[in-house]
Amino acid sequence: MKNQCLAFAALLGAGVAQAQSSVTLFGVVDMGLSNYSSKSQDAGRAAFANPFYLNQGTRTLSQSALSSGNYSSSRLGFRGTEDLGGGLAASFWLEAPISPDDGRTGIASFQRRSTLSLSGNFGEIRLGRDYTPSAWNDIVFDPFGIVGVGRSLIYTAANTNTVPGGSGGFGGDLNYNRASNSIGYFLPPNLGGVYGQFMYALHENTKYDPGTSTPPGLNAVGALNAGSVATTRAGRYLGGRLGYATGPFDIAVSYGNSTAADSFYAGTTDSVKTFNLGSSYDFGPVKLFGELSRIKRTRDYATAPAFGGVPDTDLTGYLIGLTAPVGPGLIRAAYSQVKYDLNTASLPFAANVADPKANKLALGYIHNLSKRTALYVTIARISNKNGAALTVGGPAFVNNAVFVPKTSTGYDLGLRHSF
Repeated sequence: MKNQCLAFAALLGAGVAQAQSSVTLFGVVDMGLSNYSSKSQDAGRAAFANPFYLNQGTRTLSQSALSSGNYSSSRLGFRGTEDLGGGLAASFWLEAPISPDDGRTGIASFQRRSTLSLSGNFGEIRLGRDYTPSAWNDIVFDPFGIVGVGRSLIYTAANTNTVPGGSGGFGGDLNYNRASNSIGYFLPPNLGGVYGQFMYALHENTKYDPGTSTPPGLNAVGALNAGSVATTRAGRYLGGRLGYATGPFDIAVSYGNSTAADSFYAGTTDSVKTFNLGSSYDFGPVKLFGELSRIKRTRDYATAPAFGGVPDTDLTGYLIGLTAPVGPGLIRAAYSQVKYDLNTASLPFAANVADPKANKLALGYIHNLSKRTALYVTIARISNKNGAALTVGGPAFVNNAVFVPKTSTGYDLGLRHSF
């Protein structure tokens, strides 16, 4: 009897082991040499007040660095799936950013992705921290993805914390790329080429009822300040992406609305609204990419401001690019442009000024040594106008009453290995 019980337990344990998913360790280690150069130019504005003013020429800030993640973001992760039967499956994905160039960033957090999913014939329900639907078009329809000196100006401007004129930026990763505390749904893959993703992220802040019971925040010196308050809505995201792919053709449209900031006492809510349309077509010898994007940061007032207020900031841009396979390698090229509309003319006594804008040309080559290992090189140049100050990376511009940002150039030369 004892032997029979042991045999039954062994069989039961084996069955459980077979039902459990096998955990996969995966990652990318990407390192290379990068160089950045930001050049500013004397705008000659002082010459209007002083006819004897001597132009001071240019000022250049440059930097060389052993950098990480310029072809693929360096990462380390764990994932697994369990077949639940009846077409159902449960899966998890934990992915951490790493910095192999200095070793300072390891598995301290899973901020790249941290999700738990249930999938079946109905599609997939995914919970946790993940890319937002409105970020995917930048990832898929840019030959350089969203990393390195080659990435598009659309993405660069959206991840800049300030815009020309000193007003608030678009929030970067918090409000544009990824969302925490999210509930996502993906359409099933058997819809004749139609695919889609929808996401809602909870802000998880405390709500007070009545609203007048919301406590005031603290100012810089620690005193109560009724003009600010701990956020009660910031962090919320709502968005979706819908696309169609068949053969060499792929097209997708996306929209996202993120609550970037709010203040009960000021009666304001800041939102970042993103719309983009991307497409690609693979002709064989060359694959073409294109993307149109519009991002808007708005401030809604519970009551109309007594005077002036903060203007909306609009960002519009486009990208055209291509990839071309050459033997074991791949040529990449892209041209992108962005333009800011600061809406300053809507404010009292605001002067009409030319909108800041910038354009960028990027060229690159990937040489695949194997399926998992590749050498790569990318060069890029940005031209800024009318106060735009976008860089390919590295140091910011000398930007003051004398000098204005002009060009930013850079290159990445590196090695990537995935496992």
